[in-house]
Amino acid sequence: MRSLACSALLLALAASPAGAAQFTLTSPDIKPGGTIGDTFVFNSFGCTGQNMSPALSWKGAPAGTKGYVLTVYDPDAPTGSGFWHWVMYDIPASVTSLPQGAGAPGKTPEGAVLGNTDYGAPGYGGPCPPKGDKPHRYIFTIYAVNTDKLDVPPNPTPAVVGFVTHYATLAKASFTARFGRPK
Repeated sequence: MRSLACSALLLALAASPAGAAQFTLTSPDIKPGGTIGDTFVFNSFGCTGQNMSPALSWKGAPAGTKGYVLTVYDPDAPTGSGFWHWVMYDIPASVTSLPQGAGAPGKTPEGAVLGNTDYGAPGYGGPCPPKGDKPHRYIFTIYAVNTDKLDVPPNPTPAVVGFVTHYATLAKASFTARFGRPK
């Protein structure tokens, strides 16, 4: 009887999320909780960065993952709704990393789509908070989704991509970094 109970417990642990691989997102360029460097800062609106998207990699996606969606979001932007800095969707399931600069049009993995940002154009748009604001948080998130193509209209807003992604998400992984400009 004791052996049967131990076997049942081991099977339950193996089938539970704790027994599964953890889905993680990392960057060699930006450390969680760290400050975003000038290479990755926007180059307009008074900011003088290089507007290069950082390298990212992820691992541990759950079984059934058919694609990925990537977002970078600033919840501290003084807009009432935050600010979307990067939206890439329809990333093939075979892709588990992006090199620096993959957020530029023409540099994405084959099949991936660059969505519009709140700057009004597709592609990566780095941090550029107002002068004197406390440092803003930038949340980098990768979503493992159950579809290879999101069912979105042409040129969707980031909110529409987020809405559709919400219902297709199997798992997500994220980290947060900061950036601010003195007065």
